[in-house]
Amino acid sequence: MGNREDLLAGAKRCLIEKGYTGTTARDVATAAGTSLAAIGYHFRTTKALLNEALIEAMAEWGEELGRALAEDADATATPEQRFEATWERIIESFARLRPLWAIQFELIAQMDRLPELRAAFATANHQARIGLAEVFHRVDPAADEPTALALGAFHQALLGGLAAQYLVDPEAAPSAAELTRALRIVADEFRAGQG
Repeated sequence: MGNREDLLAGAKRCLIEKGYTGTTARDVATAAGTSLAAIGYHFRTTKALLNEALIEAMAEWGEELGRALAEDADATATPEQRFEATWERIIESFARLRPLWAIQFELIAQMDRLPELRAAFATANHQARIGLAEVFHRVDPAADEPTALALGAFHQALLGGLAAQYLVDPEAAPSAAELTRALRIVADEFRAGQG
């Protein structure tokens, strides 16, 4: 690898180990096995390097999560079975991807001070909503983007809330079966209210 790629790899390792605000230029240079001057040469600033590394890490995380959600997709499963199985895979991914979830929450809390990342997060949110609608509801976003975005936003809200609970107390975070049961109760209440 060249210095640029080494710096990105080192920055990703530092982000996972130390978080965004806890990572220094010296940390990255040490992790990458390069000089501090290499950061300035390739990225101009440490912040620019960290931002690019974070965007790459989020893209890799999104691809890994997408693969996890796509595995074992049973075409004959009911929507409820698909819901529960997909949430089981998401919950399993929290332990593996915990550092990336933690970084996202760290950055969301600082979004007003990091406007250069706001656009990247907004794009990732949009794509996540589309992807979640495809996984959970098999909605073709090209055919009905408003519905895909609405359904995806629902699942994204569940995902963010569940991730927050998992980061705070993994043992007390709801299981996929508990989410399914709660959704069934809500749906039954909606149906009862229509009568």
